[in-house]
Amino acid sequence: MTTPTQSSAADARDHHPPSAEEIRGSSIGELMRQVTSDLSTLMRQEVELAKAEIRQEGKKAGKAAGLFGGAGFGAYMVALFLSLALWGGLSNVMDAGWAGLIVAVIWAAIAALLYTMGRRNAERIRGLKQTNDSVQRIPDALKPHPEGVTR
Repeated sequence: MTTPTQSSAADARDHHPPSAEEIRGSSIGELMRQVTSDLSTLMRQEVELAKAEIRQEGKKAGKAAGLFGGAGFGAYMVALFLSLALWGGLSNVMDAGWAGLIVAVIWAAIAALLYTMGRRNAERIRGLKQTNDSVQRIPDALKPHPEGVTR
């Protein structure tokens, strides 16, 4: 699969930049049409790059989420039965209500730890790195500079 930036390199080879003579012989309307066309092509390519990158990252995230879901269910079942065994064992030496409370406090501590770790990992999600880098390279000439505009 070629990414939009790879296909744009081939397009750039086929579409040569106009020479100085071609520019001098062109009308303002024709030059504006070329600029508009080039800008439109650039924006389409950036959107296609973003879509491709989102699809690629989405597939990875979906597969990971499915695997984590299966592992989470298995871990839930283990934790459930270990908790019941701990509750039953503690209820042999103390009241069953206190034993249940102790097991619940242990799980609250585990949940707090897992939440903290999950939040740290969520902060490391990289986002659309290629698209962001590509948009950063759009020439400054296409970006607005209101301080340089005179009337």
